[in-house]
Amino acid sequence: MAEIAATTTEAPAKGASLQTVVAASAAGTTFEWYDFFVFGSLTTIISKTFFSGLNETAGYIAALALFGAGFAFRPIGALVFGRIGDRAGRKGAFLVTVVLMGGATVAIGLLPSYAQAGIIAPALLVLMRIIQGFALGGEYGGAAIYVAEHAPHNARGRSTSWVQTSAAFGLFAALLVILTTRLVVGAAFGPAAFDAWGWRIPFLFSAGLLAVSIFMRLKLSESPAFAKMKAEGGQSSAPYSEAFGQWKNLKLVLIALAAIMSAQGAVWYTAFFYVQTFLDKFLKVAPETINWLMMVATAVSAVFYVVFGWLSDRIGRKPVMLFGMTLMLVAYFPGFHMLTQTANPALAEAQARTPVVVVADKAECSLQFDPVGKASFVSSCDIAKSVLANAGVSYDNRPGVAGSKAEVRIGSTVVETASAKGLPKAEAKAVKTKVEGDIKKALAAAGYPAKADPARMNIPGLLGVLFVFVIAATALFGPIAACLVELFPTRIRYTAMSLPYHIGTGWIGGFVPFTAFAIVAAVGNIYSGLWYPFAFTALSVVTCLLFLPETKGRSLDL
Repeated sequence: MAEIAATTTEAPAKGASLQTVVAASAAGTTFEWYDFFVFGSLTTIISKTFFSGLNETAGYIAALALFGAGFAFRPIGALVFGRIGDRAGRKGAFLVTVVLMGGATVAIGLLPSYAQAGIIAPALLVLMRIIQGFALGGEYGGAAIYVAEHAPHNARGRSTSWVQTSAAFGLFAALLVILTTRLVVGAAFGPAAFDAWGWRIPFLFSAGLLAVSIFMRLKLSESPAFAKMKAEGGQSSAPYSEAFGQWKNLKLVLIALAAIMSAQGAVWYTAFFYVQTFLDKFLKVAPETINWLMMVATAVSAVFYVVFGWLSDRIGRKPVMLFGMTLMLVAYFPGFHMLTQTANPALAEAQARTPVVVVADKAECSLQFDPVGKASFVSSCDIAKSVLANAGVSYDNRPGVAGSKAEVRIGSTVVETASAKGLPKAEAKAVKTKVEGDIKKALAAAGYPAKADPARMNIPGLLGVLFVFVIAATALFGPIAACLVELFPTRIRYTAMSLPYHIGTGWIGGFVPFTAFAIVAAVGNIYSGLWYPFAFTALSVVTCLLFLPETKGRSLDL
């Protein structure tokens, strides 16, 4: 970042160097991403801790939904803090966000479990996630705008790419702290200790990071562009109506959402989060292995955010972002098929050699997920599909005779299931356990592995697939901050930019793991969930090509 500071042609306010501005902004954003990613990386454990009253599938998806719920509130935070940032200043808005985010994260590490407090535990967890999402909604726009309004026009892409890189630093730090805690706690207290209480340590670790972030941001002064506008009395008196009530500005908001942020949410969260869900839930890769793989991929991504941000300063924002989203569009399905072949080749071989078919009366089959835990999957069809979904086994669906019990056909082997309808809870559980045992026994006999075999993993091939995803995600994400800042006028920049960004990353990206897993559980094909991010990415490829203007070199004083 030293060379970034050397290229500036504008003196930041009150003597702050561009290097200090970038470092303080990126450090605070890194901390907030760390907070958010710790939760996403511990989804499996959180589902067991706070949703133990649900069955395995419903509990896991409830935790994924809660991960997405934090993102759902980001647009609200974007509107609230966007107005503050456009009316009162950039610095104050994104200083408050880091305090809110840090306090909520530390609190999660102190919450009681479902076993200790019942329904109060998940209710408090939901509240903390809402606060996290609300705070992060105001964070990104403030940091990106603050850096861009300090940077020279010919280095905005490179300068703001450090804010983008903060996502990689935050994810890497989250994975590193989780892995270190898992190893240390496991060695000292046994492998079960991390799941019991050790998972709280990464959340509590945020207290120290929060202190550092606040200290660095208190050293900053207001951005030059905003200070100049304020001195001239140019602030917007009604940022909402000006940003969304005037067609010339609303059109830019819609273009930003459709042409950039739809793909950003889909691509980035598939590459860095749904990949983890896929490896864990479907391919049965050990959590420690997933952490190592994602740490390597994330470390590599940190470099490419800056590379593609720099490249966008040379050839333009649009071609670089278009390359990233198009690459991911092409890589979705073949890439995830390659993950199966490289991470769990025994599973790929078993699926090719011995396909699984569920024959059942359609009237007996429900969707295989329940985020609120009110449905009861006790029909023979539901029990069979629940077992297969949790085993990560793809299956085809065939209609059965009306009123008949479901059958699971594994090659030439037929497993008859049973219904638990109307049975007492204990008896219903016994029926489900027996069916699960029969199906898993038949799957094992057909060569379906219970876990991925580390000895058969093709680690170079696995990393190769992840690197393709990384290149696509960083090419798209690296120039985004500069592009969005340049797209909107200074008077409404914080408000207008933040809303489409957080709708894309929050409502589209944040729900990628939840929605994709839900589609898989319902349809039966472990790759079917990819149609969700594929559709949003395709939308952006078309709209970016046709409607997004090139913004490189635009003045930020307009």
